Amino acid sequence: MTTATASAPAAAQITALQQVRDYPAISVLLSTTPAAQLTRADALRLEALADQAVDRVRAELQTAVAAPAVRRLRALVEQARRGPAAQSLALYACAGTDALIRLPIVVRDRAVVDPTFATRDLVRALHRTPRHLVLALNSGHARLFDAAGDTLLPVLSTTFPLTAVRPEARSRGRADRPARASGGDIDFYRRVDAALGTYLRLHPAPLVLVGGERATAAFRRISTNCARLAGIVPGNLTHANLSQLTTRIRSVLDAYLYRRQREALALVEQRAVAGRVVSGMPAAWFAARTGRPEVLAVDESLFCPARLSDDGDTLIPAQDVDHPDVIDDAVDELIELVLLRGGWIAFTGAGALDHHDGVALATRP
Repeated sequence: MTTATASAPAAAQITALQQVRDYPAISVLLSTTPAAQLTRADALRLEALADQAVDRVRAELQTAVAAPAVRRLRALVEQARRGPAAQSLALYACAGTDALIRLPIVVRDRAVVDPTFATRDLVRALHRTPRHLVLALNSGHARLFDAAGDTLLPVLSTTFPLTAVRPEARSRGRADRPARASGGDIDFYRRVDAALGTYLRLHPAPLVLVGGERATAAFRRISTNCARLAGIVPGNLTHANLSQLTTRIRSVLDAYLYRRQREALALVEQRAVAGRVVSGMPAAWFAARTGRPEVLAVDESLFCPARLSDDGDTLIPAQDVDHPDVIDDAVDELIELVLLRGGWIAFTGAGALDHHDGVALATRP
């Protein structure tokens, strides 16, 4: 059965949605069963969430004011019903814009009505399925792919693919079997590395190497562009089917992301020793507003309905989620604030930040 493929939303798309300030901004998030078309059960759950959002909007606003956002939401629901499904759906609608995004991660089902869109799951998807580069090479050929999620696209470059230039005698001679790379191989790998460096300067991203042990080892010895090496997929797969590559790359990226989570937690603890970490949502909110955020580590299962003080500096957790002046999830707002102020985000598994009340913000001096 054909199912939908979904990749992390582009950073530019997330930024555009985060810039919306327009009440009502309706966000509907729904985990779905991957299928060629949205299942009937998922469609009914989607309708129920959309109805929940519409009922709230109509209870708070006059019909004429609510109508543009409601119309856009209904159109998105119909579009989602007719289309394929991945791991989840994210629907965003306000008077001036709308978006339907299929995500490769599971989300918490919810309908949110706020002055801003609930984009935390988009950011989480971006971090869980980061954009990366895949360099597939052997001693005679190299291909470079720009990838996100399970989508691999050949880079838009006149340099790649690269093919080694061999003397005639060698092209008719022995197979590529020596224990160490030859001088000609090294020259070729240097050409590949130079081309890779040019591309990375314009499009920085983690790198995955694909190739045989001898080729990848030789390339790493001469490369100046492996500082963000996520891992290596062994085997001469330079001419492999792309679906074969994506399956094997996924396990490498999962290990890389786990290392990144551990690195983020270690960084938080280092900054804590220097007195540069605050814990819990209210303190993290105030520090993000008034300081210079470096990294926000947040439990991906944490949700925090809250009110803001009149000056916007104080966050007050709330229980009455449906009240008009309650932010449905202040974690969304905190993530957007930290990104806006130049920090980076690290999502952690449930429980990893319990001693920080689910969220820790490290600040720059």
